[in-house]
Amino acid sequence: MNTKVRNMVGVGLFSAIVVVLQLVSMQLRFAMFSITLTLVPIVVGAAVYNWKSGAVLGFVFGCAVLLTGDAAAFMAVNPLATVLVVLLKGTCCGLVAGLIYKLLEKHSRTVAVVLAAIACPVVNTGVFLLGCLAFFMPTIAQWGAAAGFGNTGSYMIVGLVGTNFLIELGVNILLAPVCIRLIKLGKK
Repeated sequence: MNTKVRNMVGVGLFSAIVVVLQLVSMQLRFAMFSITLTLVPIVVGAAVYNWKSGAVLGFVFGCAVLLTGDAAAFMAVNPLATVLVVLLKGTCCGLVAGLIYKLLEKHSRTVAVVLAAIACPVVNTGVFLLGCLAFFMPTIAQWGAAAGFGNTGSYMIVGLVGTNFLIELGVNILLAPVCIRLIKLGKK
C-alpha cells in the first residue's frame, strides 16, 4: 500500500479513536470539565505519522469537544471565541507534540515521546488559559467568586484546570510511550 494512503487511513483510525475517547471522557469529570483521554492518541498519531497528522488529530479533538457539548459553559458566554479557543488549543497541542517528537526522535525515541506527551497537555491547557484571559475573564471571575475563591488567578489554576491537568499529564506520560513501543514492536 502507498505510504500516503497508509498514513491517511492511519490518521482516520486515530481520528475515530479521538472521537470515541472524547465521548468516554465526558463521563470522567472533576469540577466543571471532563478529563480528556484523547491527548494520548494525538501524541501517538503525531509520533507514528508526522506533526501535520498531530495537528489534524488535535483539530478533530477540538471538533469533538464542541460537538459533545464539553464547552457549553463557554459557548453560552461567547460562541465565536469558544470555537476559536477550542479548535486552536486542540490543533496546537497536536502540532507541538508532533514537532517535538520529530525534533528529538533521532536522538532518543523514548525521550521524544515523553517530551511530546508532556508538551501536549501543557499546550492544550496553556492555550485554554490564554483563551480564558482573552475572552472570558468577567465570567471566570464570577465563577471563582461563586466557588469561594478570593483570587481569580488561583481559581483558574486550582479550580478550572488543576486536577484535570495533572491527571491528563500523568495519563499521557504513562500511556503514550507504551503505545508507541507497542506500535514499534508490531511493525517488526
